[in-house]
Amino acid sequence: MTSSVNTSSPSRRAASLKAALALGALGAVVSLTSGCVVAVRPAYAPPPPPPTAEVYTSPAEVVVTQEPPAPYTEVVGVAPAPGYIWVGGYWHWYGSRWVWYRGHYARPPHGGAVWIGPRYVYRGSSRIYVRGYWH
Repeated sequence: MTSSVNTSSPSRRAASLKAALALGALGAVVSLTSGCVVAVRPAYAPPPPPPTAEVYTSPAEVVVTQEPPAPYTEVVGVAPAPGYIWVGGYWHWYGSRWVWYRGHYARPPHGGAVWIGPRYVYRGSSRIYVRGYWH
C-alpha cells in the first residue's frame, strides 16, 4: 500500500505563490490597458436660443414651404415652483425658416390655462404650421 505524502519544500511553495501573484498582477495590468478605445466625437452644437417667446392665446396657421427638421431630444427637469407647466421644445416657423424653441417651464397666463402644442398638418397639397397657444 502506498501513501501520498507532500514532499514539496516551503521554499518551493513560496516560489510558486510568488509566480502565481506575479501572473495575476500581469493579467490585471493587461486587462486594464488593453482593449481601451478612445473615439473622438464630432463637436456638439446645442440648438440656438429661440427668439423672444411670445404668449399666444389663439391658434394661427401659416402655409410653410418645407417640413420641420427632426425634434431635439430634451431632458425635463424639475419645475422651478408650483404652478409651472412644461412646454416641450418644438420647431416654430419664423418668417421663412424653422427655429427651435427649447422646452421650458412656463407659468400659464391665467388660471386654468392649458398649453396646446404646435402641429404640422397637410391640407390638400399645402403644408400648414399651426402654432402653439394657451387655451
